Amino acid sequence: MNSRSRLSKNSATKSLSGLLLPITTPFRSDETIDIQGLTANIQKWNHAGIAGYVVLGSTGERVNLDEREYLQVIETARATVPDSLTFIVGAGQQSTRGTIDEIKRAAKAGAQAVLVITPNYYRSAITQNALINHYVAVADAANVPVILYSMPDLTGVKIEPETAAYLSQHQNIVGMKDSSNDVEKFTAAVHLVQKDFAMMIGNGTVWNESLRAGACAGILAVGCCAPEICLEIFCAVRANENNRANQLQHRLTPLARAVTKTYGIGGLKTAMEMAGYVGGAVRAPLRRPHDEAIAEIEKLLSECGRVSEPEAVATGSFKI
Repeated sequence: MNSRSRLSKNSATKSLSGLLLPITTPFRSDETIDIQGLTANIQKWNHAGIAGYVVLGSTGERVNLDEREYLQVIETARATVPDSLTFIVGAGQQSTRGTIDEIKRAAKAGAQAVLVITPNYYRSAITQNALINHYVAVADAANVPVILYSMPDLTGVKIEPETAAYLSQHQNIVGMKDSSNDVEKFTAAVHLVQKDFAMMIGNGTVWNESLRAGACAGILAVGCCAPEICLEIFCAVRANENNRANQLQHRLTPLARAVTKTYGIGGLKTAMEMAGYVGGAVRAPLRRPHDEAIAEIEKLLSECGRVSEPEAVATGSFKI
């Protein structure tokens, strides 16, 4: 395990700032992992001004990979990501026991922190108290920092602000990614959690608003195909250039929606290919978008346009 993982909660969160990419897992036409494509994408993103990566979150099709492939992707990505950038790995099984075991494997393979999605299969049983018990047990057992992951569109389970506030007191729970577009509840959580707790947004359609509400970073799928405009919004908000931030967000929102909720990971991989990255196939039953959708994505990506190079110092890095 990397010694950087043993730093305190304060040192793990104080420098988290900017854009982290929840990267895709490229597949070949036969649905095997394209290791060369994954490496090429990371090598290109390394120079984009981002703060770090989330590997094998929902965008990375974690649920479509077996355990051997899970470790293969982590190890490949870890070897390509420089030490100056944060390296987070997605985790989370339906049981607390399974989640703890998965985190141990991810840490051994090189994860500096884990992004742990809510269990959801027995949804009616996943109360806020159940989430508290689950995450406390996971964080107690984990040998790397834990980041909460609230993704209600996929799971039907939301981590409420009061739950985030309670869990933010745990020394090994360092932050939360909120992928809803509920800025009101996100703002409430920002005000309730501990000061050394990193509140991050996972929805590119509310990037600007969330930064103003107190988000320190974004883990944005749309950043995989359009990192420049995402970083420019971050810089504009930090510089109090509100009109510019609003204008940029107006351009980003339709693309962010198209490559997530509307056309999913297949749409994101299509946009990545248009932007010069390796997209690749998705695993069935997921599908690539149809011709009309491809044309729409191309139009939206073009409308985002080129933006000026982001200031390198504005993004910072998350050094765990």
